[in-house]
Amino acid sequence: MIKNNDHLYQLQSKKRWKAFLFLFAAFIAAASLLYTNYLVKSLSKSERTKAEVWAMSTRSIVTMPDVDDQFISFVYAVRDSLSIPAIITDADNNIIFWRDLDSTKTNIKEQADSNLFYDPAYFRDQLATMKRNHSPIALHLDTGEEWSVYFRDSEPLRQLRIFPYLQLSLIAIFLIIAYTVFNSIKKSEQNLVWVGMAKEAAHQLGTPISSLMGWLELVRTKFDATDDSILNEMERDVNRLEIVADRFSKIGSTPTLTNHGVYSIIQDYVQYFKIRTSEKIIFELHGDKSVEAKLNIQLFDWIIENLLKNAVNAIESEGKITINISDNIAKEEIFIDISDTGKGIPKSSFDTIFQPGFTTRKRGWGLGLSLTKRMVDYHQGQIFVKESEIGKGTTFRIILKSNLRYEPTQV
Repeated sequence: MIKNNDHLYQLQSKKRWKAFLFLFAAFIAAASLLYTNYLVKSLSKSERTKAEVWAMSTRSIVTMPDVDDQFISFVYAVRDSLSIPAIITDADNNIIFWRDLDSTKTNIKEQADSNLFYDPAYFRDQLATMKRNHSPIALHLDTGEEWSVYFRDSEPLRQLRIFPYLQLSLIAIFLIIAYTVFNSIKKSEQNLVWVGMAKEAAHQLGTPISSLMGWLELVRTKFDATDDSILNEMERDVNRLEIVADRFSKIGSTPTLTNHGVYSIIQDYVQYFKIRTSEKIIFELHGDKSVEAKLNIQLFDWIIENLLKNAVNAIESEGKITINISDNIAKEEIFIDISDTGKGIPKSSFDTIFQPGFTTRKRGWGLGLSLTKRMVDYHQGQIFVKESEIGKGTTFRIILKSNLRYEPTQV
């Protein structure tokens, strides 16, 4: 038997595991980002060194034309081995040299002759990008002139910067898909177990209910008690058991919804229910008697039954249960408010009370409100705690569509 404390412990345990997994995932993500950032900084420092070496080798070529040819060849070899997009500008920001830029933009042949010209817009864009990425390297010439060397990250370094974010995004997408699939499989398995138990319960109830009906008829005949009020109430209870068994037998199937007056259905059940409840509990039913909605009477009765039983259990001794029916014509909605003067529900439990296993009673399975929500969902409606105050009572609200476009689903 599941108790409230056990359920709360299970919920807290699940929350702790979720928090642990989230923190572990955050740790992995942070570690990945930090390590990648370390690599990026190391490579960025290396590329700046390359840019400096390329700048100095270019200066050597320009300022030392009379140096030995072998040394100049060595300098050319060093410079050409450095692969990094870079631009050198003079003091007036005019471009003097560049390397590893898009050759289709830097060397373009005119159609009329073989002279080369350059795309100035491309150079301006590249230079602006390099100025944003890195501070320039100052290059002092023997003539007193000062050049500036600008460079940007190489393509591998640029890809490395975005790689961890791409990797984490793919992992997150995979985890979301995996969680959705496994959660769906889990719910499907739970539904199969639930449907199997419900149908087995209906099957087990069938024989004793039939026997009880037979015994009632035998008693009526033997004692000539055709109109006996006690036997009549017993018969109503046995009929009620038949309805309950029929409810369980239909779980997993697709019952039909038909148009019914909401007030009259609730009134019929309240009349049946209140004579089986303490006389110290007063029932009041108010509202518009003309509103209609598409309902399955057996399932809708079950919804009202569960809520009224919860209200009676909350009151414990004496009090009042009020049912108010109203409609919102603008939104074509029907509101059913069921209020009690019981012990109330803490705000922290407003959402968890609809979870399977939650109960505040020492003897209870905690399935009533979970089933109620499931049946309200079947009617494409909503149910929630409208308001509650400890020691004063609770109000549940059911919202139904008054002109529901029915899309059948399994209960």
